[in-house]
Amino acid sequence: MIPGFRAGLSLAAVLVLAGCGFGHRMSEQECMERAMYFESNRSSRDGMIAVGSVVMNRVQSGQYPRSVCGVVGQKNQFAPGIMRRKMNLKTAPKVREAARSVLRGERHPLVGNAMFFHTAGHRFPYDNMHYVLVTGGNAFYEKRRNYLVTRPVPPHPVEGITGR
Repeated sequence: MIPGFRAGLSLAAVLVLAGCGFGHRMSEQECMERAMYFESNRSSRDGMIAVGSVVMNRVQSGQYPRSVCGVVGQKNQFAPGIMRRKMNLKTAPKVREAARSVLRGERHPLVGNAMFFHTAGHRFPYDNMHYVLVTGGNAFYEKRRNYLVTRPVPPHPVEGITGR
């Protein structure tokens, strides 16, 4: 084997697994845009802000990675291929604005402490899901002890709260 070849391969593997490209490490802005783009389907500003709010809740929780890219790139947490799939640039201005706004402190006021969401319309048999919001095609919820769940069913969808 060529000296240094194995070390080079190891470094390449680490970079790929970390969600980094060769020569390009994604910024927090880019990672947030990817979460909003692939998880909210660009359906509404409220949906994008709510997804961004969940990402930031996870960053601040101490239970997940402490960076936006760490949270978004975490295996099996967000859409498959979220860190490497191509995005349609036609929707970029809306997504970019929403991501920038969340990174500057905007949160969807109804997300609260929620750190989870799933596609609206899906139902799960768990008794620990306390729903706080449905917007942008997703149902957002907190995981709670079952006796503390007061809203076990997703509420009616709400749009237009974060409008600009």
